[in-house]
Amino acid sequence: MSLIEDIGRVLSPPHPAGRPFILGGLIAVMLGLALGPWLAWLGLVFTLFCLFFFRDPERVAPGRPGAVIAPADGRVVSVVPAVPPAELGLGAMPRWRVSTFLSILNVHVNRVPADGIITRIAYRHGSFLTASEDRASEANERNALALRLSDGREIAVVQIAGMIARRIVCDLREGDAVRAGQRLGIIRFGSRADLYLPEGVRPLVAVGQTMVGGETVIAELTP
Repeated sequence: MSLIEDIGRVLSPPHPAGRPFILGGLIAVMLGLALGPWLAWLGLVFTLFCLFFFRDPERVAPGRPGAVIAPADGRVVSVVPAVPPAELGLGAMPRWRVSTFLSILNVHVNRVPADGIITRIAYRHGSFLTASEDRASEANERNALALRLSDGREIAVVQIAGMIARRIVCDLREGDAVRAGQRLGIIRFGSRADLYLPEGVRPLVAVGQTMVGGETVIAELTP
């Protein structure tokens, strides 16, 4: 990747969820020019941080039939068999779950992992444990989505709030037809994304790998 592409990813336009924060920072800068330089500097630092945190770079999905791609940027912290969230109604059989931890430095815009139809969206209140902990999948506040693939199988994506995160934004609705790599939503200020694969499908990634949301292939669907 070239230096220009690297700069483009950092300077990409912000997600709409970040606009109120950026506007607030700019207002603080304006007030600081009249009230005191400390407020202007504080507002400037906050604005620059928000522009970085809410960056929303374009991503190019592999376009490979059967590819399931990463729903988020970050580091894989868990690859284990687990039962999908009960609120999605996907049954009680364990299936492979790939959990990605998003640090405050990662892009926090979430992506759709495969083509399909959103059949269920369920929000559940919970705790705000450190998102890198495995128990965060069950205990933390979360927004779960079920996605039916063209062959009838289903996968699930769960947006999970972290210790600092206090707001999960989902841009999709039940019944939406979606494409792999499409923007799903955003989690503010540190979080976790869980991906539950169809039964019988094994992940191709391991703990410690770095994911690029909307681009990294996590699994291949077999007929």
